[in-house]
Parts: sequence; structure tokens; C-alpha cells
Amino acid sequence: MNEKIFGKLFLSIGAMKAGTTWLFAVLERNPALHFTLEKEIHYFYHKYVNGRHLSERRRLQTAKDRYLFRFDPERANIDRIRGNLHWVANYLQRPVDDFWYRNLFDLRDTQEWACDFSNLHSFVPAEAWPQIADSCEQLRVLYTMRHPVKRLWSHTKFHLQMTGGLHHLEEWGPREFENFVRTPHIWNNAEYGAVLRRMREGLKPDQRKVIFYEDLHADQRGTLASIEDFLGITHFNYPQPLLERRFTESVSHPMPDYFPRLFADDIDRIKREIEAEGFKLPAKWQEP
Repeated sequence: MNEKIFGKLFLSIGAMKAGTTWLFAVLERNPALHFTLEKEIHYFYHKYVNGRHLSERRRLQTAKDRYLFRFDPERANIDRIRGNLHWVANYLQRPVDDFWYRNLFDLRDTQEWACDFSNLHSFVPAEAWPQIADSCEQLRVLYTMRHPVKRLWSHTKFHLQMTGGLHHLEEWGPREFENFVRTPHIWNNAEYGAVLRRMREGLKPDQRKVIFYEDLHADQRGTLASIEDFLGITHFNYPQPLLERRFTESVSHPMPDYFPRLFADDIDRIKREIEAEGFKLPAKWQEP
């Protein structure tokens, strides 16, 4: 048998604003899981969808903005600084290929799984998933969905918040909101049915798992245990204060009454597509 490039690889490909950052922050505590400095590497999106995504310029910008920070020599931990610099050196290596990606996890110690939470991997084509799986000793892929309208509103607020456009929340009417939400970088994250079909067509049943944001927060420990079972790892007792934290919250602003009606037909279609894939929608999805 040929040696695999990757060992045990756990990918979370959940939709944006569907609880993936919370999952990352919590599961990072599990001693069986190894995460790199960068939560979202997007390597397989780069390889199979957009070969410019991990350009040298983009990686240099990411390294500058997030990791090559100034530190106080009197207070800094030398091992942490050394580890950060080692990882950044690997991240800036070239070419960007399977060995580049594998080397991002080379600081893994006794952890069983290398973990990458990249939402753009939800756009990886079905035919690529068997190739990815064949490169791994084991592959596990987790997809998280959230009430479609609430996710769209949260994604809209978050994007405007991050790009300095919060004033649009007060200024826009139905036409402006609909035009913005239907731009591909927002809307494509709402096409849950398409993602589920790609997963079913490209992954074996034991390689894929689907959860709902609403179920996750209705039973946090139970859902976390189900993910650990999916990975075949020991259950971990996560600190309760960590479970109660919220991460990357969007600015508080009420959803306009007309917002759900703008996308009602599409949302009904997406719900039917999810059910056609064999999933039962959470009760909260019946709310507007």
C-alpha cells in the first residue's frame, strides 16, 4: 500500500456564521486534535477551485497582519514565539502543494488528528473528495448548517461590519439588501443542498457528518460527544465557561420585517433539498 501524504485529517467545512468559530475554539481544547495557527487555510479550495487563493501576496499579507507581530522580550514566551515563526516559515514556503499543506501540521505532537476549519472547502467539487480521501490515512468532514434566513442576516451584518459598511444597515431598502445578499460571496454559502449533494457524491458515509447550529446549541455537550465519536476519540470534559462564550458575533441590529420575504422561494427550495438528502430540519427552522 502506498504511503499516504496526510495522516488523519479532520475538515470542518460549515457555512459561514453557522457556529464553526465556536466549534474551533471549543474543540481546540481536546488533546486528540491539532490545529495550526491559521483556522482557515483553504488549501483544497486553492487546489481544486481557485488556484490564486493562496498566492504569495495573500500569504504575505496574512503573515504580516496576523502572525509577524511585535512582542515584548521581557514578557514573551520564547517557545511560543519560536513556534509561531516556524509555522509562518512553513506557511510562506513554496510551492503551495500537498507537501506544503502537510508541513503546516508538522508541530503536531501526540494528537491523533490534524484539523482544518475552512468554510471554502464546502465549494470543493464532488469529484475532488475521493482524491483528497485517497491522500489521507483517514478523512472526516463535518458540515454545519444554520437557519437560512438568520444565517444570511448574520452574514450580511458581519460582512458590513468587517468592511466598514455598517451604515448600510440603516440606509438600505429591500432592493439594496437583496442585491447585496445575492452576490456570490454571500449567497453561495446559503446553498446547503448543493454542498450536501457534493458531500454525498464524493465522500463515503463514514467520512461525512452533518449537524445543525440549532441542535448544537440546544445540546452542546451531546453534539460535541457525537463529533468525538465521529472521529473515534475519547470524550473530553470541556470547561463550562468556554461553552458559554460567543465568538465573532455580528453587530446587534434587528432584521427588517421584509428581509425573509426577499428570499422566501429560495429558502423553501433549499429546505426541500436538505430534506431530500435525508435530514430532518430543526423545529426552529419553521420560524420566519
